[in-house]
Amino acid sequence: MKQADHNTSVRQLSRHGKKSRRAGTLVTGTVTAMWLVLQGTFGSLPGLAQSQTAEREALTYSELLKKIDAGQVNRIELDPARGVAQVQLKGESQQNATQEVTLFAGDRNPELIEAARKNNVDLEVQRSPDSSAVAWLIMHGLLVFVLIMVLLTVIRRTTNASGQAMNFGKSRARFQMEAKTGVLFDDVAGIEEAKEELQEVVSFLKKPERFTAVGAKIPKGVLLVGPPGTGKTLLAKAIAGEAGVPFFSISGSEFVEMFVGVGASRVRDLFKKAKENAPCIIFIDEIDAVGRQRGAGIGGGNDEREQTLNQLLTEMDGFEGNTGIIIIAATNRPDVLDSALLRPGRFDRQVTVDLPGYKGRLGILEVHARNKKMDPEVSLEAIARRTPGFSGAELANMLNEAAILTARRRKDAITMLEIDDAIDRVTTGMTLAPLLDSKKKRLIAYHEAGHALLMTLLKNSDPLNKVTIIPRSGGIGGFAQQTFNEEMIDSGLYTRAWLLDRITIALGGRAAEQEVFGDAEITVGASNDIQVVANLAREMVTRYGMSDLGPFALESGNTEVFLGRDWMSRAEYSEEVATKIDQQVRQIAVHCYSEARRIVREHRDLLDQIVEILLDQETIEGEQFRQIVAQHTALPEKQLAANRVSAS
Repeated sequence: MKQADHNTSVRQLSRHGKKSRRAGTLVTGTVTAMWLVLQGTFGSLPGLAQSQTAEREALTYSELLKKIDAGQVNRIELDPARGVAQVQLKGESQQNATQEVTLFAGDRNPELIEAARKNNVDLEVQRSPDSSAVAWLIMHGLLVFVLIMVLLTVIRRTTNASGQAMNFGKSRARFQMEAKTGVLFDDVAGIEEAKEELQEVVSFLKKPERFTAVGAKIPKGVLLVGPPGTGKTLLAKAIAGEAGVPFFSISGSEFVEMFVGVGASRVRDLFKKAKENAPCIIFIDEIDAVGRQRGAGIGGGNDEREQTLNQLLTEMDGFEGNTGIIIIAATNRPDVLDSALLRPGRFDRQVTVDLPGYKGRLGILEVHARNKKMDPEVSLEAIARRTPGFSGAELANMLNEAAILTARRRKDAITMLEIDDAIDRVTTGMTLAPLLDSKKKRLIAYHEAGHALLMTLLKNSDPLNKVTIIPRSGGIGGFAQQTFNEEMIDSGLYTRAWLLDRITIALGGRAAEQEVFGDAEITVGASNDIQVVANLAREMVTRYGMSDLGPFALESGNTEVFLGRDWMSRAEYSEEVATKIDQQVRQIAVHCYSEARRIVREHRDLLDQIVEILLDQETIEGEQFRQIVAQHTALPEKQLAANRVSAS
């Protein structure tokens, strides 16, 4: 039974110890350290006295009684707290005159008192301070203090958590009374049409009487639409810097939380603050995160996000007006936005911020070259011509890469060499170590030379910029780069002859491999080229009407972004028409491949010479390549001159 009770007590103590450790290891360590300090402070005093008297000859209680009866004791001091008696003996040396005798614990020692009275021995009681009581008080006081601190910490955390819960519905928009973004319209280049539209918005805010005098109303919303990196957010910063009115900025994703109703509450709170500071600007970046079409997808949409959108629609143009508030939003996916969000009265203007043209790229390069040390020989006009299709962000990144390369090469200024390397790094990847002279290097050289030769010989092709066999990151062994006609690229008006030559050029690498090395040595290096061929040929047949099937579209070309929108819809054409489409696509690809093989076969000697030069130099610029071709072919000088003009 006792053993069972003992085991139960042990288990209870163990559970208590685990709970204490979970409550806080730091508190336990602190209390233990304090207890050790107290023991060392208060408990060491008796031990010190004992260690000093231990060296003397010990006097027992019985011997003390005998000495009292013999008249050898002069004085006795009792200390009940310690349980000892200090005895002064007669006739002893000064060192041994006082001895300490241990008394019986819990006993009043009546024999000692009676013997002292009979023999007229001076007896006195001297109580020493009880250090255990002081230690007990300090120990328990420390525990109470620690418990109070833990309780206060828990209360503080609970208060903060409840405060955060109450603030879930508050708007997280950054507010600036006068936004000092450091960006003005002078710092935005390449998108002049968009700047003009937005400058009117700033004028509305600064001088509204100029427009209201003729009956014009301030636009409620402006939607900036364009590909990534074209400067939509930069334009918003410029508006904030120019307007000089209160400015709220928030991302679309910050409206929606996992808690129901939080997004709608934040929208209400945002517009409440905006009305208090009107006239003002609200900028919502990436609005497609909250403004997607409602009810899209299998099983409906996200109810919380849709409720947030409903609240946003109501605040922008609902029963109550929001005069003096202009909403500016940015997105690169306007196709996913709800139609109710795009109607006039909510977003009155949709400003397209498109990829910059030549003049736009030149202006962007001038802006980003202000704080860079450029070599006098660097021509920003030449760089702008070489970078069609580059966005503003890509141009800024390209100049930054050129500056990094300049610092790495320990040069004082950026030269055209760093610019060229930076363009290649942005478009194709980082330069790797050149390949050794081997069969693989020769095969890559023939492949890229086949592309470059067709770029130069075909009549409707854009001119060659350069061809190289220096490998790049991402598994690129080399490339042949064209300088595309910017006017045609911007307008999107591609001719049938240009598309056919484009397909033929894409198959030039495979054609060179087969003509030089044979069918058994064809590699997978043309896999990406074949994908380009399949896509272009199919679009010619199904979208552009450039085949024997006739001038009508068989596919809409719209890529649905929501899963299940037309999940059960029927095909746009029958299986018989699908078979004819496949035949037409194959016919175009086979025809262009035969044409590519014919040109390579007829200019085999020229191809071999180009490959030898390419293996020696590893890179051939477009002008040098055209001179080599002109020396060995009957290519009309008129065509070469046109290529030179296009390349320059």
